[in-house]
Amino acid sequence: MSKKFTFIDRRDFLKKTGLGLFGLALSPAALANMKADGRLRTAHIGVGNMGFEDLKAISSHSLVDVTALCDVDSNNLAAAAKLFPNAKTYSDYRIMLKEMANNVDAVIVSTPDHTHAPASMMAMNINKPVYCQKPLTHHVTEARKMKALAKKKNLVTQMGIQVHSFYDYKLATLLIQSGIIGKVNTVRAWSPKNWGYDGPEPTGSDPVPANLDWNLWLGTAPERPYKEGVYHPGNWRKIMDFGCGTLGDMGVHIFDTPYNALQLDVPRTIINECRQPTGFGFPEHNIVTYEFPATPYTAETLKWVWYDGPGAPADHEDLKLPNGEKLPEQGAMFMGEKGRLLLPHFQQLPRLIVDGKYQEFEVAPFNLGAPVKDYDGESKKHYHQFVDACLGNGECTAPFEYSARLTETILLGVIAGRFPNQMLHWDSRKAKFSEKAANKFLDGKYRKF
Repeated sequence: MSKKFTFIDRRDFLKKTGLGLFGLALSPAALANMKADGRLRTAHIGVGNMGFEDLKAISSHSLVDVTALCDVDSNNLAAAAKLFPNAKTYSDYRIMLKEMANNVDAVIVSTPDHTHAPASMMAMNINKPVYCQKPLTHHVTEARKMKALAKKKNLVTQMGIQVHSFYDYKLATLLIQSGIIGKVNTVRAWSPKNWGYDGPEPTGSDPVPANLDWNLWLGTAPERPYKEGVYHPGNWRKIMDFGCGTLGDMGVHIFDTPYNALQLDVPRTIINECRQPTGFGFPEHNIVTYEFPATPYTAETLKWVWYDGPGAPADHEDLKLPNGEKLPEQGAMFMGEKGRLLLPHFQQLPRLIVDGKYQEFEVAPFNLGAPVKDYDGESKKHYHQFVDACLGNGECTAPFEYSARLTETILLGVIAGRFPNQMLHWDSRKAKFSEKAANKFLDGKYRKF
């Protein structure tokens, strides 16, 4: 593969990989005719690891026909094709969307983060509903563009945060909005996972495995030599060019319920306490503090503190539990006027704490039924909700209208990691930081591949 590469403007890429390139425009009437039999034909971009789980969950809906499969790793593709031998297979999503545009009704994007927006935008540009894994995008500008395009085309969309539909998270949302702890002034959330890397950038190169198309895996990201065990299949989350660190992985899940329950918008200020940037990997430890404007469920301002990395969270009075109990490994704590609400991650019921003691509360008034602790069954609800919405039955609860704002919030904290211990001020209306040096990280160049 040549070591030379070029970059193209993001808007130009999205234009060329949409209607401008293929000359395809499917009218609402045509889409309706495609679904006349009441079934949904799906195309899946990325079918390894989480993509394989997405494939199984989407296809478990009785009205889904898996029509096309795409992966840059032929081993992943072969495993998926065994389950769906009638599906057409591809290594390049651009070719798949061009050839299958009239034969699929919805697209599932389950790739590394840096490919989420290019693939999703291309699918939406040919009028396809999209289910995209979290975090929605790799860059803030991409999140805003995906939100705008989905709205313009009135498409069904869903971000892949399946715990959004779990019993315990629904209950926590209802409890907070019922005023059980009054107006919330602070949220503290944490994960000890380490999707960071404090070491040096690797040198040299290794032979690219025969099963992997390295150029297509890189996609729009800058070209770099392949190194075994560094990028594909698992460690890309740690690397700035491809992932979003622990905050972009676990933070999206753990932020989701407080963000939804408190009806937050994007923050006004962000500061990340972490090591100096290396330009290659994300910090292994982060303490990110956000300040949000008021909502009906918060005090005049809301302070949000995120902790990640081994040993997280740091000790704090807000996080002390009754009877000297240990915190759950991952979770969030709401601090309000009348008490605290602990929300473990995940499939554990929220716990009310008042005056240093656990307090009982009634679940029956919220009409959720008996508590459910069934990961497989619960997670399918989120996928099936997308399928049903595509078929005109109900709506999605994590559409791009919502998930783009959540992702933007997450990514602002990721950017703050490039400016350790410096408060950044975000102007949501202008979509810019007051600190000009930070604005260059809101976007990135796309490599032509």
